[in-house]
Amino acid sequence: MPSKPIARPAKPVSITEGFNKIKALMNRTPTYNGDGDGFLSLADYRDSGIFLAHYAGNSEWERHAKGDEMVMVVEGETTLILLHNGEEIGHPMSQGMLLVVPQNMWHRFESPQLVKIMTITPQPTDHSVKKPF
Repeated sequence: MPSKPIARPAKPVSITEGFNKIKALMNRTPTYNGDGDGFLSLADYRDSGIFLAHYAGNSEWERHAKGDEMVMVVEGETTLILLHNGEEIGHPMSQGMLLVVPQNMWHRFESPQLVKIMTITPQPTDHSVKKPF
C-alpha cells in the first residue's frame, strides 16, 4: 500500500537564529505584551504553533482548549503558575526544564529577570488579565 504524500517537505529550523531575531521585552505585564517585541512564531506543528519568547515580567492568565501545552525554559528562570481548583501552584523552572500544561488549565508566568522560553502551544488560546474562577 503506498504511503500518503507529505503535504510539505520538512526543513530544519534554528532555535538560536529565532532567538536572535527577537528583541527582549523588559517589562511584560498582564496588560502589556510588547507590541511585537519579545515573541516569535517559529513554526507550525499540527494544530499548534512553536513559539519563542524572550522577556522579563509577568504574563496574563491563559489556557488552551484544544490540547496540552509544552513549555521549555531555554535560558534563565521563571515560575510557571498553574491554577488548580482555584489554588495557584507555582512551579519554579530553570534552563533545560520542561513542563506540560494540561489542556484547559489556566496558567501564567512570573519572570523577574530575562528568560527565554520555547512553547508548543495549541491554538486558539484564551486570555484573562484577571484571575479566572
